[in-house]
Amino acid sequence: MKLGLHYWTFSTPSEPELITPTLARTARLADEAGFASFTVMDHYFQMEATAPADEPMLEAYTTLGYVAGQTERMTLGVLVTGVMYRYPGLLAKIVTTLDVLSGGRARLGIGASWYEREQRGLGVPVVPMGERFERLEETLQICLQMWSSDNGPFEGRHYQLAETLCVPAPLGRQRPPIMVGGSGEKKTLRLVARYADSCNLFGGPVDELRHKLDVLRSHCEAEGRDYDSIEKTLVMRISPLDERDAFLAAAREYAALGVTEIQVTPDRHPVEFAGQVADLVLPALTEIR
Repeated sequence: MKLGLHYWTFSTPSEPELITPTLARTARLADEAGFASFTVMDHYFQMEATAPADEPMLEAYTTLGYVAGQTERMTLGVLVTGVMYRYPGLLAKIVTTLDVLSGGRARLGIGASWYEREQRGLGVPVVPMGERFERLEETLQICLQMWSSDNGPFEGRHYQLAETLCVPAPLGRQRPPIMVGGSGEKKTLRLVARYADSCNLFGGPVDELRHKLDVLRSHCEAEGRDYDSIEKTLVMRISPLDERDAFLAAAREYAALGVTEIQVTPDRHPVEFAGQVADLVLPALTEIR
């Protein structure tokens, strides 16, 4: 089982001038300790469901560009990119830039935008859910074309590109892996089956996760896709430090369902969190198969 660090808040410590050194120390510690991935949210306001909207928040891809210069091994990505926040051709170029600057470590995590307060607040168009998913599918198609040998035009319902030139190309492999985040059974998991290299779900009850994966399997059958070729990842809801035994027990159950990566979120000073997880949890987690 691999472990990812999802850096979702910039509020600890509270002094703004400490955001940068804290981020750097945490990322370097996680990288050296053996965390497999480092992700940030694609939000401009903090999520109201978890904290006040006016808590500190940094732009995702700028942040990852900085983290790329601090690390050497971890995969870097956004969990997950909001489809409405960037034109698809520019998004493909942004992820490619991160991939080149990180030495081939970028991952495109993407999903349907949902946080309307920040969208309205910052002037991002708010469109109906059905249109968001149409735009999400076209964005996936555009990114795949940008990362192929086809530099020709793209004609979609929502996006039209005269040419899909992307130079330099991503490093070290055909393209950055694509993760579609979310657990919607009719649309999101269908897009996973059709386009993605991995999915990202919430670590809830095992029966619930088993059901979601069964839905994904059915979409794969309909799309002619090999279900086993899709990496299953999830964000863990159980604290790895306060509930270590329960965390590891859940990780074993998830592994039995085919999950290969778990992301954890700091619930205290992020340097302290990453260090304690590296010492107390990661060794046991890596032994889970």
